[in-house]
Amino acid sequence: MDLWADGDVAVLARSGGPSLLLRIQRSPQAIGDRGVLDLSGEIGKPPGGEVAWLGHRYRLVRPSLADLLGTLERGPQIVTAKDAFHLAYLAGVAPGAEVAEAGTGSGALTLVLATLVGPAGRVFSYERRPEFLDAARRNVERAGLAERVSFRLRDVAIEGIEGDRLTSVILDLAEPWSVVPSARKALREGGCLATYTPTYNQLERTVRAMRDAGLGDVRALELIERPIHVGDGGTRPAFEMLGHTGFLAVGRKVG
Repeated sequence: MDLWADGDVAVLARSGGPSLLLRIQRSPQAIGDRGVLDLSGEIGKPPGGEVAWLGHRYRLVRPSLADLLGTLERGPQIVTAKDAFHLAYLAGVAPGAEVAEAGTGSGALTLVLATLVGPAGRVFSYERRPEFLDAARRNVERAGLAERVSFRLRDVAIEGIEGDRLTSVILDLAEPWSVVPSARKALREGGCLATYTPTYNQLERTVRAMRDAGLGDVRALELIERPIHVGDGGTRPAFEMLGHTGFLAVGRKVG
């Protein structure tokens, strides 16, 4: 039976209001500057119970990945959800996979990958700036996924990516073309390399490097996200949308 344990990550959720990410613990905890909440009585109980706090009634539930990404400790610009999940799809990330990512940043993509590989998989996350790596580590630990991720302080543009049996490699770097040779070497046969770049010039150099490295089925794309305003008899596309964020490219190691 699914029961709350000391240290579990939880969400206070209510209809029409913002969700709050917090931990189940045996002592009162401060929720930002809004007040103090004691959830020690929830330990041993199943998720879904009602909690009254500051005049509102909440449900205490397990966090979704959207909850975790929405409350991320932000530093550098993150890979948005629409791009992160498609990068993982292109790279063939699945339960049990061994994946390397370079350019950890705030750890948004790291959370997506750690969720997708499951408890039997592994994510190796490379970052050259220690302050970014520390922030990403905190985000992953807060999400309860630390056992699936190995963080490595390393400039892969100079030192390369380690290993030779990785399922997938994903690069979110300013100069991903410089890492393509070592990424190809680190992949197992049939493994995929996916990249995320914001400009056409970066995309061109990256795709050229993939082809020069002998990767097969090389292709590139861009995703646009447009919300829909839904109303009785007045459903229509929203006037604003999440347009260009980055270009995605992928290639596969074959032969």
